[in-house]
Amino acid sequence: MQLHDELPVDHRLARVYRFGAGAVGLFLLVFGILGLVDRIEFFGATGEDVAGLSTNGALSVLSIAIGLVLLAGAFRGGNFVSTLNIVIGIGFLLSGFVNLALIGKDANVLGFGMSNVIFSFVVGLVLMTFGMYGRVGSALPHDNPYWRARNTHQAALEEAARRAKARGLPGGRAPAH
Repeated sequence: MQLHDELPVDHRLARVYRFGAGAVGLFLLVFGILGLVDRIEFFGATGEDVAGLSTNGALSVLSIAIGLVLLAGAFRGGNFVSTLNIVIGIGFLLSGFVNLALIGKDANVLGFGMSNVIFSFVVGLVLMTFGMYGRVGSALPHDNPYWRARNTHQAALEEAARRAKARGLPGGRAPAH
C-alpha cells in the first residue's frame, strides 16, 4: 500500500500542500522573471541584486523552472504536491549547503550570496513543513488518512465500533462473528 493512494483528493490537507507550493512557486517565478528582465550575465560568479537576493541568468532560469514546477504541483494538488514540496524542500536545503561552500569561488556559477544561502535554508524548511503537515508526527488524529494507513488494524477496529454505534448496538461494540 502506498500513502498517496490513501488520501482523498478533496481532503482538507490538500489545501495546505497546495498553498505552500503555490506561494513559493509564485515568488520564485517573479524572482526569476525580474532577474531576466535586468539582462544580467548568465553565469556571473558574483551575481546582481534582485529583490534582496543575488542572481545571475542561470539562477533566474532555474528559479523560473522550479517556480513553474511548484505551481503545476499546486494546480494538480493531492498527495503529489505534498511529496513535491518535501522533495524540492530537501533540494533547497542541499543547495544551501553546497552554495555556502562555493561563495567567493569561481565555481559559484549561480551567483549565490549569503542572502541566497539563508533563503535556500528558509524556503527548504518551509516547503518541507508544508509537505509534511498532517503527514508525519507522533500525535496524528485517528481520522487522519496517514495514521489510518500506518495503523490499519486499529483503524479497522475503530471503524467497526463506529458502525456498531451508528446501528445502535450497546457500547458501540461490533457484533461477534
